[in-house]
Amino acid sequence: MYFSRSNLLLGDEAMQRLATARVIIFGTGGVGSWCAESLIRTGLRHLTLVDFDTVSPSNVNRQAMATARTIGKVKVDAMRTHLLEINPDADITAVNSIYNADTADSFHLDNYDYVIDAIDSLRDKVLLIQRATASRACLFSAMGAALKSDPTRLQVAEFWKVRGCPLAAALRRSFKRMGCRPAKKFLCVFSEELLKNKGADKNGDNNTQPCGETTAAASPINKPHTNGSLVQVTAPAGFTLASLVINNICQAEQ
Repeated sequence: MYFSRSNLLLGDEAMQRLATARVIIFGTGGVGSWCAESLIRTGLRHLTLVDFDTVSPSNVNRQAMATARTIGKVKVDAMRTHLLEINPDADITAVNSIYNADTADSFHLDNYDYVIDAIDSLRDKVLLIQRATASRACLFSAMGAALKSDPTRLQVAEFWKVRGCPLAAALRRSFKRMGCRPAKKFLCVFSEELLKNKGADKNGDNNTQPCGETTAAASPINKPHTNGSLVQVTAPAGFTLASLVINNICQAEQ
């Protein structure tokens, strides 16, 4: 049985809830891909992956589906193939699309139990947070994961209590300028660590954000430079997002 160790720890009822829960992940990059893998390996069966990008050589250092053999492939397709190798019975939908003002209405968030925000584009992230917190789904969000090397500094906090993260600060400023707030509270994964790039971008890659790299599933605009990021931080951030979903499901049984 694939999930016997999960069942041993979590119990039959929690595993049944995990198997029937519906999760959508926006962004299958350095954070989102590992969140997806963790959920599927634990026993989640219904997962939707959303990302507009293809696998590039610079993704190999930190993204679960990125290997020398998948370079050039659509990220969500490569990720779906990878996850089905883990559990061939999983129901995984791959959506090769960007999330922005033009496409937001095509995503019916009320159809999901959990929404995972792992996108970087400030404008698109604000929109997703607005829509997700107004839906019936429970939102968990990743803040910036680039320019960091110490996974022990990862933390979880409610959005308005996140400190030391430039991306979170920019999001809060955006909401204040708009004169609105998210419809309900939500938890974020973040780190106060902030290093500086020491090397040059040898790939000429332009698919990461100035505020931090959670994934490349962001709007392909407003990307003035690339930030370095490492799997020892992005993967634990993704695992932490997955743990928020799993623990929330377990708590519902208590």
